[in-house]
Amino acid sequence: MQDTEFSDEFCAFVQKAIPAVDAAEILLVLYEQPDAWWHPGEVARKLQPAANVSDAEAARYLELFHTRGLLAIDPDKRYQYRPASEILAAYVRTLAQAYNERPVTLIRMIYALRDSKIQSFADAFKLRGK
Repeated sequence: MQDTEFSDEFCAFVQKAIPAVDAAEILLVLYEQPDAWWHPGEVARKLQPAANVSDAEAARYLELFHTRGLLAIDPDKRYQYRPASEILAAYVRTLAQAYNERPVTLIRMIYALRDSKIQSFADAFKLRGK
């Protein structure tokens, strides 16, 4: 996988749907076991000890993924990987491939996109000089 394979559309997906590396790891846990249903605490424990994700953080990320059309939710607040479109499924496959083949590049991209989003937000509040 080359850096050029990170299309503008994929980068926009990551910026909108993947707020942190921990979030990517949570999504990939569900992606790797698409038939399983997960409570937030189960996902958090699955990532330990490599990642220190609380149950509350896992729940927040899972809800974000649900609202972005990546997960289904059942009445017991369990989540399952179920992308709403083939485009979303393709983005998650690209995410998984990048995570496995070029993790450092992916991590840098996630942080760079997050930082650019924060900078854009901050820039919106700058007072313009006359």
